[in-house]
Amino acid sequence: MYIVSACLAGINCRYNGKSSENPNIIELIKKGEAIPLCPEQLGGLSTPRTPCEITIDKNGKRIVTTKDGLDVTKEFQIGAEKVLKVAKALSINKAILKSKSPSCGCSHIYDGTFSGNLIEGNGLTAELLIENNIKVITEEELGL
Repeated sequence: MYIVSACLAGINCRYNGKSSENPNIIELIKKGEAIPLCPEQLGGLSTPRTPCEITIDKNGKRIVTTKDGLDVTKEFQIGAEKVLKVAKALSINKAILKSKSPSCGCSHIYDGTFSGNLIEGNGLTAELLIENNIKVITEEELGL
């Protein structure tokens, strides 16, 4: 069983109100092998919403900000915690998450400048799942 980013399941929950539908993910859900979740919606953010990226504040702490400077770290953390809670409740130890996202990105995320540049790092949900021994890959790494 997998936790999967809801946008990969064809659910219109991305920041722009669209999805990133992936036929392999949809097939996993149809087979009952995956549960779609959107951490950002679970954290209380609307769809559509202003684009967000992770930045580092003056104290070296990772924060999530919108393109217009609003701190939405709390909402991202709440969403990550809710995804982890579902994973633990269902004994799920694998996740397929949307690449580059400030929630779901794994290995690479946008650099916080809203310029399209990527850096090494994980989104808040991916990081929390990894810290709790849940294997996280992105849709780009699917071997299905």
